[in-house]
Amino acid sequence: MTDTPARLLNLLSLLQTPREWPGSELAERLGVSPRTIRRDVDRLRDLGYPVQATMGAVGGYRLVAGTAMPPLLLDDEEAVAIAVGLRAAAGHAVVGIEEASVRALGKLLQVLPGRLRHRVGALNAATVPLLTGDGPTVDPDDLTLLAGAVTNRERVRFAYRAGDGAESRRSVEPERLVSVGSRWYLVGFDLDRDDWRLFRVDRLSEPLATGARFTPRPLPAEDAAAYVAGKLHRPSPARALLATVHTPAAHVRRRFNQGDAEIEPIDEHSCRLRSRTDSVEWTAMRLLMLDCEFEVHEPPELTAHLRDLAARANRATGTAA
Repeated sequence: MTDTPARLLNLLSLLQTPREWPGSELAERLGVSPRTIRRDVDRLRDLGYPVQATMGAVGGYRLVAGTAMPPLLLDDEEAVAIAVGLRAAAGHAVVGIEEASVRALGKLLQVLPGRLRHRVGALNAATVPLLTGDGPTVDPDDLTLLAGAVTNRERVRFAYRAGDGAESRRSVEPERLVSVGSRWYLVGFDLDRDDWRLFRVDRLSEPLATGARFTPRPLPAEDAAAYVAGKLHRPSPARALLATVHTPAAHVRRRFNQGDAEIEPIDEHSCRLRSRTDSVEWTAMRLLMLDCEFEVHEPPELTAHLRDLAARANRATGTAA
């Protein structure tokens, strides 16, 4: 075999098999001299592949763990298995692995031959994962496309459905994909709005990499994760709470922090509660946990939430509202 690059690839493929190869056997396999094998091993070492040589009658060459991750050679079956596994990991909330899976899957699919892409697609189409929880699902193909666009600094277009149901078409310069729990978010600069935006990936469809490159813009946060955290955890405006509670004031004081609430006795069996709330859900739960009758005078959002809870409880018990 006189083609040196091809010979090196074949030698690397043999050395990636977990065994020790005598130099004479490698020379016979590749049709070269043992001296050529020694030179080729030195070339692989120069490229970063940690090839170890052992001396003696049963000595030989083998690939060992090194200080860096050099490129690997995969046969067809290995490439298909890895692509399917990465796709499954990318589509599930596996803490600490889903984002790396998307990046690795994007790199692998970029160089996967067409015949193997077809096999991966057929396997994915013929299998259905058993999902845990009731979180939104994301198509790993969409994640892979977006990850590639982030890496290549390539503008994308997609259809988007907002939380209120409004639908639009977006043209975006993607900055980063961020996973939060069972959800994926795309941080990007929206060209139509001329501002940074946060998109839930399960709400976008028909993503398309346009091929148009862009120069990265300064993100208005320390990094993409900080930007997402700031958008998701913005405090809700506090609302005034006023309620009449039919239980002694002392009982309410044990449940509500007096620094945050004003509790005024009406009589020995009831009191007036004044406070501030930034979460009607949490306040409703605290009131219900008092285990007594009460009337909410404000805010109206709390009254509406309690009505929803009552209707849900009625449906659960088969009782007419």
